[in-house]
Amino acid sequence: MFSLKMLPLLLLLHVQLSRAFPVPFASLEEKNRNIVQNYLEKFYQLPRDKYKSERMSKTNVIVETLKRMQRFFGLNATGKPNEETLGTMRKPRCGVPDSGDFRRTPGNPKWEETKLTYRIVNYPLNLTKTDVETVIKKAFKVWSEVSPLTFNRTSDEEADIQISFARRDHGDNSPFDGPNGILAHAFQPGPGIGGDVHFDAEETWTKTSENYNLFPVAAHEFGHSLGLAHSSDPGALMYPNYAFSDPSSYSLHQDDINGIQAIYGPSSNPVQPTGPTTPTACDPRLTFDAVTTLRGEILFFKDKYVWRRHPQLRMVELNFISLYWPSLPNGIQAAYEDFDRDLIFIFKGTQYWALSGYNTQQGYPKHISSYGFPSSVQAIDAAVSYRRKTYFFVNDQFWSYDDQSQSMEPGYPQSIASFFPGIESRVDAVFQENSFFLFFSGPRYYAFDFHAHRVTRVDRSNRWLNCRYS
Repeated sequence: MFSLKMLPLLLLLHVQLSRAFPVPFASLEEKNRNIVQNYLEKFYQLPRDKYKSERMSKTNVIVETLKRMQRFFGLNATGKPNEETLGTMRKPRCGVPDSGDFRRTPGNPKWEETKLTYRIVNYPLNLTKTDVETVIKKAFKVWSEVSPLTFNRTSDEEADIQISFARRDHGDNSPFDGPNGILAHAFQPGPGIGGDVHFDAEETWTKTSENYNLFPVAAHEFGHSLGLAHSSDPGALMYPNYAFSDPSSYSLHQDDINGIQAIYGPSSNPVQPTGPTTPTACDPRLTFDAVTTLRGEILFFKDKYVWRRHPQLRMVELNFISLYWPSLPNGIQAAYEDFDRDLIFIFKGTQYWALSGYNTQQGYPKHISSYGFPSSVQAIDAAVSYRRKTYFFVNDQFWSYDDQSQSMEPGYPQSIASFFPGIESRVDAVFQENSFFLFFSGPRYYAFDFHAHRVTRVDRSNRWLNCRYS
């Protein structure tokens, strides 16, 4: 881990930026050039102002540094600051520089003792002292449950880990930037400021899905306090970008468990804890929970994750569902887009939600009985809307719902296999594209031509995630 003392914020003049950036950057707006310059300097050790003359003769330094950043986040490593890259740079995140996987801080610093103390120096305005103390205790427990470490709160000024909320320049040469942007930073294990955690006091800290929930940020920063660097696994707690995590149901990712145990050894529990792993796009066994379109994009849901496919750019991005819709549950079972109303509907169990873009509509969740399903239907496997009718798939049957009359059509349910010949297995997910229904069943998808009334193509499901097979 690089010391945050070496990372002061550098504000550059427009003329300096124009000279420093190579040709791919020259056409960028000044604001975007500042974003790229500052981001690479803060998190990827791009040489600073004193190396300006060298960079003018070796402008590929910027391109290569940007490629390194793109590879870390799983982006297409073009070395060009496209909108996808700029979007990643704009996301709220931790102020510690990026490394990779669960690797330890450079130099492998660690606490020699496993019994550590912490002190809460001050508190934010948005939460009560009791709330903060409860959250901090829960965040430390994330690490103590999977390692031999223990954490005890103390009022002693010599506590191992000092926790404080500060604004802008707060004396460690790593000033905060106000609301959004950098949320917090921490220091590697060691004496003095070592192990300490600073939160930006100008953020709106909460214990809900609104604004910034203190729990995942605190748990992340404590990972740094214990010696962990950033992980490039988007499902890991040590991934640098913020994502909401519900403390009541949180389970530490296996990548984080591997990391902390590489430093301090296994837990003293008789049964070693294990955690979830991030689904791999090109795993040939990959299946989807639900698929839907959204304003031209295609969303593929799996556990607590969603892949967003941008058809025009052929770009696929993996993120937590909670990043876009904090109020939605994990394990979504069905989804479809209502084009006429510009809404998508999300189903899990007997409940469903309506979303307008990234906003959850008021009055939801509702019970699926409002569609007219009998009480025997306790979950929807898949759903798709086409020509003002919505088709719901449950086990080996399907229903047809008339969107105009808002009622189930008579004569349903019917057999899936009889109406969609070639679809013999249970349907996991489905979406509509042109005159095709794309059915997903297990690790394969079936392209059903509505006009020809038959399956015209069968292939691996993750072809949609740009995976290639010979």
